Amino acid sequence: MTERNAVDEAIISRRSVRGFLPEPVPDATIRDLITLAGRAPSGSNIQPWKVHVVTGAALARLTGALSAAHESGAPEARDYEYYPVDWRNPYLARRRALGWQLYGLAGIGKGDREGARRQMGRNFVFFGAPVGLVFTIDRDMEQGSWLDYGMFLQTLMLAARGRGLDTCPQAAIASYPGVVQEQLGIPESEIVVCGMALGIADPDEPVNGLRAEREPIETYTVFHGDRE
Repeated sequence: MTERNAVDEAIISRRSVRGFLPEPVPDATIRDLITLAGRAPSGSNIQPWKVHVVTGAALARLTGALSAAHESGAPEARDYEYYPVDWRNPYLARRRALGWQLYGLAGIGKGDREGARRQMGRNFVFFGAPVGLVFTIDRDMEQGSWLDYGMFLQTLMLAARGRGLDTCPQAAIASYPGVVQEQLGIPESEIVVCGMALGIADPDEPVNGLRAEREPIETYTVFHGDRE
């Protein structure tokens, strides 16, 4: 294997951080990261992403409204299905394995539904990050643009690692689109895709010790053609 370069290190070190320090991220840095992410490819260069940067009092209002919705037990009303409607293996097994890893680090035992609910609720305060990012897309965009969006999000997360910052992409933020739209003035013509926490990882947060396992390349790759 060749020696790792800076891009390799950014990819390998990227992880979903679930506990942040309160230290602010400079506006210039946030602008740079989003500008870099905008270099992500998109079909016919249509660039379907739209970004809302939420900090300070606006972040407090958004997290307060989202947390209230979560605490009230209000049903989720996301505009799209993120996960399979009918789970099956190997995907179910992978999900369960990650869940037990996370709960173990958080000190949540089997059957502790209240603990699991509290951990889930941390999504709605962006895990204490000083920056919350919300991503939307026009409703009339098709699946290809959603693929483009994934590349945009990954580019943003890798750019953050290049500056010593961490992130956590959060599908949970799309669970209450009406709340997000009201708080941020997002029109009905746009779908809330997800959120993302951005900041400096808290080294004392136990769940930040989570390292999700990845399948070996042989599990999901087929090589076609003549090979020596």
